[in-house]
Amino acid sequence: MSKKLYSGVVTSNKMNKTVVVTVETVKSHPMYGKKIKSIKKYLVHSEQPVSEGEVVSFQESKPFSKRVKFELVITAKDGK
Repeated sequence: MSKKLYSGVVTSNKMNKTVVVTVETVKSHPMYGKKIKSIKKYLVHSEQPVSEGEVVSFQESKPFSKRVKFELVITAKDGK
């Protein structure tokens, strides 16, 4: 089974080797058709330095701690 790949924007980098990444998804309501935006935050393990506002890709991995179960894969230079 392959590991899921996510992409989002770095919200916080204040922890050692861990960053908070916000993933935003937009879905359509099945009955009314209205667009619904949902935001979820993930704790991601990162060996390389990452600054706030960068767009990154991360994937599922072995648990690094109780709450950190994802690792950084790709960092994009342009956050906007």
